[in-house]
Order: sequence, then structure tokens, then C-alpha cells
Amino acid sequence: MHLISVNLGRATAVDYTDAEGGVTGHGKSPVPGPVRVSAPGPKATGLGSGLEGDAVCDRRHHGGDHQAVYAYAREDLDWWAGELGRELPGGLFGENFTTSGIDLNTARLGDRWRVGADLVLEVASARIPCRTFQGAVGERAWVKRFTQAGRPGAYLRVIEEGRVSPGDTIEIIHRPDHDVTVELWFRAFTTERSLLPRTLAAGDAMEPQAHETVRRHLEKYGAGAGA
Repeated sequence: MHLISVNLGRATAVDYTDAEGGVTGHGKSPVPGPVRVSAPGPKATGLGSGLEGDAVCDRRHHGGDHQAVYAYAREDLDWWAGELGRELPGGLFGENFTTSGIDLNTARLGDRWRVGADLVLEVASARIPCRTFQGAVGERAWVKRFTQAGRPGAYLRVIEEGRVSPGDTIEIIHRPDHDVTVELWFRAFTTERSLLPRTLAAGDAMEPQAHETVRRHLEKYGAGAGA
């Protein structure tokens, strides 16, 4: 298990984002490294990305401590390449880390990785697609298609900061005792709302905003019903 590439994005003006100023840092390109990774601070008030030199432009909805790093597997990119009939370079999906040898979708919230010598990350949630993602990929009905495929990739938060470079190994150093995977969390917050109560088993690994969504769902529907 290792990093194929570490990808950074610059703020770029586009016509397919709702971010203030019409700019996005979604399109990312591989860099040689090393790149410093640290906790960026709370969503909307902090630096946005956990990677030094990486732009997060719409901080209302992206970035922050629980979305400090976005990882997507080369294996899933290759699957999409077959579906779309074109090559997909690392960074196109907006991921900071393009990984190899690790199934991100079956990772559990709370899984901890050591990446390289010093960096420790914790799986925090799945990526939910948006209009900017669709515009960057350039595929019609992309949000719906990406959601239906259930290969969202993982957001991670920083437990111990460090520096990373392409080729660095990934080691799973902790697995929690629950079944809340990235894929289950993604389905719960997109297409299968009845799964929302199950996500609470992830505890503090799940960001407060997600806990609030589950709380409101339970108040409205109870623990045994969905929407």
C-alpha cells in the first residue's frame, strides 16, 4: 500500500463553480514532494486544505479538519477510465493522494494510517459529489453517476502532522470495532437515509456536522424509519 502521487491545486477561475469569486482548486496535479501535511483548522474558518500549497476555494462546503486530505484509489480511477473510455490522470477527481493497494471504500471511519515516516491520518468520511466536480470531470449527469457507483474515496483528518512524497508507504495502524465503512457512510448520506443511525457507531471519527444531520433525522423519523 503506497502513494502513487501527491496532488496539489491552485485557485483557478472556471464557469462551473458556485464558490465566491468563481474560482476552484479542484483540478490538482502531481508534485514531487515532500509536502507538509497538517490540520487546517475548522471548516469555513481555517486554511481549508491540510496540504501546504493546496487551494480550497469554497470553504463553506469543503476542507477543514475532517476533510483535510482527500484520497482516491488508482484502482477506482482505472475502473472509471474503463467506464468513461478515456485516461484519468491522478488528481483529476480532486484527490490529494492517489493511492495503490488499499480499498478506500471498505475502510472504516476511525481507521488510522501511517503515511511515510511521520504522518498519521484518520479516515473521517466519504466524498459527496458536487457541481464543481461534475464540471471538472466534464461528464453529463456526473453527480448522479458517481453517486450510483458507490466509489467515493475517503476524506481524512490529521492526527500527527508530517511530510509525504510519492512512493511513501501506507500502513494501517488502527482499526476500530464497528462496521461503518466509507461506502456505508456514503450511502447513508446520499441514497439510503435509513442507514444514518448506523453511522453513529463511528463516534468522534465522524465530524460534528454529520452527527447533527443524524440527530435531525432521528428526531423526524425515529431510529427505525428512513426517508
